[in-house]
Amino acid sequence: MGFGGSIFLIALGAIFAFAVEADLGWLNLAVVGWVLMLAGVAALLITLHFWNSRRRTVVAAPARGQRVVAEQVVPVQDDRVVEEYREVRRPGRTV
Repeated sequence: MGFGGSIFLIALGAIFAFAVEADLGWLNLAVVGWVLMLAGVAALLITLHFWNSRRRTVVAAPARGQRVVAEQVVPVQDDRVVEEYREVRRPGRTV
């Protein structure tokens, strides 16, 4: 859902729980607001968990006289070579 959706649910739930004074009889808007706020907090926590669990590049401190070169690792899927063919034509008169 992401940060934006989570914050939207929390804000909408707070509006329903604290600001709306409507009596619908069969629906209690305060309870709906609390449920929306809890869903927003849960979604926010899940989003934070997934953002923090991404892989991090850890580089050990180099020994004296050595230097560290960090490169991004690209996983190899197949031994295929992909060639691109591009034909460029100049605009001319159409017949």
